[in-house]
Amino acid sequence: MSRHRIALFGGTLAFYLAIVVAVLVSSWLVALDWKVMLFRPYQQWPEIHAFLDYYIVLGQRGPTATMVACWLGWRSWRQHTLRPLLTLGAALLLLNVSVGAVKIGLGRLGPHYATQIGSAELFAGGDIFPSGHTANAVVTWGILAYLATTPRARRYLSALSAIVSLGVGLTTVYLGTHWLSDVLLGWAAGLLIMLGLPWVEPLITRAEAWIFAQRENLRGRGPVPSVPVAAGGPRTAPLPEGGDAVAQEPVLEPAVAAAGGPGARSRSHPAHPSHPSQHLVRSERSPVTPTGSRRPPHADRAPRGGTSPARPVAGG
Repeated sequence: MSRHRIALFGGTLAFYLAIVVAVLVSSWLVALDWKVMLFRPYQQWPEIHAFLDYYIVLGQRGPTATMVACWLGWRSWRQHTLRPLLTLGAALLLLNVSVGAVKIGLGRLGPHYATQIGSAELFAGGDIFPSGHTANAVVTWGILAYLATTPRARRYLSALSAIVSLGVGLTTVYLGTHWLSDVLLGWAAGLLIMLGLPWVEPLITRAEAWIFAQRENLRGRGPVPSVPVAAGGPRTAPLPEGGDAVAQEPVLEPAVAAAGGPGARSRSHPAHPSHPSQHLVRSERSPVTPTGSRRPPHADRAPRGGTSPARPVAGG
């Protein structure tokens, strides 16, 4: 909050309280309200009545909040931040609480339901003071200027929001739905919300960080599938010497081969005829028992040691 903004906030708050006190004591402001109401502007200029019936929609909370929320939602998606939407939500929440509390607390009746000429019509069960249309126009369209990213855009949008909110307030007086003092207090109420938004920025930042943290927690809850890989990683079968350079499919060794089992070397280093000096592993030797080999004898080869018992092979 700069000093300039704090000074504007203090001046607007003083103006707000002055309007409330002037209505409470039925001062000259209430008399001016009755003069404008009895003048009946909608009868003086009936040719603009149809246009202003549509123009007043720019101050209704439902349509305007929806339009601005769509625009700020697109900006949030493009900029990967929730600040625009959270700022709009915080401003509308503060507006509803502050304006709604004064409306219900003072209970002022509107011009169409007034019962006594010259009376302030307070504490009669109404909800007209301050003007919600006017305050909503100031906040909803002022948010666009508040969130502008360049000084030039901020100036243009500030002027646009001021024109729209000024027109909405005067339109309610023309249609006879609000007193002039209602509109003055609505302008002050909306301006107070816009000037006080920087005080809410730390809360908006914490809310955005909390929402993103919850999103990351939800994304990280699912089980992560893990594929066991044998020790040593994938290996490829060696190419035969002098052979064509044809890509071989990787051969994954099972866990028993990685641990040095009986078939480890036979899978990773197969024997080739072109390597006569390569020794066979134990799994490729002929099975030997204490009584001799189980391989059938050759017809052209005499059996060894027909009478002497076979000796056990070392290491067998």
